[in-house]
Amino acid sequence: MLLSLSLIILIGFALKGLFEKLHLPGLLGMLLAGILLGPQALNLISPEILAVSGDLREIAMIVILARVGITLDLRDLKRVGRPAVLMSFVPATFEIVAVVVLAPPLLGISLVEAAILGAILGAVSPAIIVPKMLHLMEAGYGKTNSVPQMILAGASADDIYVIVLFTSFMGLAAGQGFSPLQLLGVPLSILTGLVAGILIGMGLVQVFKRVHMRDTVKVLLILGLSFLIMGLEPAIGSLVPFSGFLAVMAIGGAILKMYDKLARRLTGKFAKIWVAAELILFVMLGAVVDIEHVRGVGLAVVLLIVVALVFRSLGVLVSLVRTPLSRKERLFCVIAGIPKATVQAAIGALPLAAGLAAGNTILTASVLAILISAPLGAVGIELGHKKLLER
Repeated sequence: MLLSLSLIILIGFALKGLFEKLHLPGLLGMLLAGILLGPQALNLISPEILAVSGDLREIAMIVILARVGITLDLRDLKRVGRPAVLMSFVPATFEIVAVVVLAPPLLGISLVEAAILGAILGAVSPAIIVPKMLHLMEAGYGKTNSVPQMILAGASADDIYVIVLFTSFMGLAAGQGFSPLQLLGVPLSILTGLVAGILIGMGLVQVFKRVHMRDTVKVLLILGLSFLIMGLEPAIGSLVPFSGFLAVMAIGGAILKMYDKLARRLTGKFAKIWVAAELILFVMLGAVVDIEHVRGVGLAVVLLIVVALVFRSLGVLVSLVRTPLSRKERLFCVIAGIPKATVQAAIGALPLAAGLAAGNTILTASVLAILISAPLGAVGIELGHKKLLER
């Protein structure tokens, strides 16, 4: 196991650095490292690590959720206004609808499975969007109409929106069909998750104000409670519909709302944890990819991803109707909505782990979406911001 861990770390970071030198997203290098080290290629990752790869990806997902929750300031949405709010759900909705319509005939999957796939593909990547938009904000690009701020706020809320839909669709798939009772459980799970997370966050704030401890310990306490929530989710869900994902995000949101100064400090701590979580997430995803299955459905999946991205672009343009943005700024917003990576890596394998018939196809689509959209979006943002945004 130690040899496997060393290879994951060394080769993962080496390929990440190589891709970044080529001005491509480093996460592609980590994904490639997983494919090379996995059982489909060199088979250098021990079975013990592969056996817990699902748990490792879930831990990485919890880190993502906690980080999003503690950084998503709803005031940013209010400050930028209507287009930021629309950007948080309209483009993803357009993309999900396209997948629901096209995936069944193209891939031979059910409507519920297509909805799950659409929710997975509908999220943009915070790992790519956040650092690039922060850089543009610092450099003064698009400042007049707050373009980077709008994209950043919309993308963060977009991830929450698709994760809520994903958990709802997974619940419907587990129930083997649609029923009024199951549909009623969707908003109820959202409500209970938010309430539980807010209450826990408020309790943590009181503890942090009264008990002196290092910020690192505070982060570990937040993660420990988040792990506990996700671990207890099945038991709680048997009593009342409950979304552990939303509860984790709500903890961070409550801390940000009640203790802004601390939240800003903890954001840097989560960024450091994310360095390790990102490595595990993408390498482990690459390791479970079935190369033969990619060959079997590859062209159909690529066509689906491309058409879905076109629909997403239409959704972005609809969100920007009646705004002062120029044509170039609107085009930049379309490009910024292309890259996908983090959420797809975190939840793309969950349907397969849950035993869905289309689990392998959904995983394949998740990986191909990363390989296609991440470099396209990242390079587009890098090359396009100087030509499309005023400084």
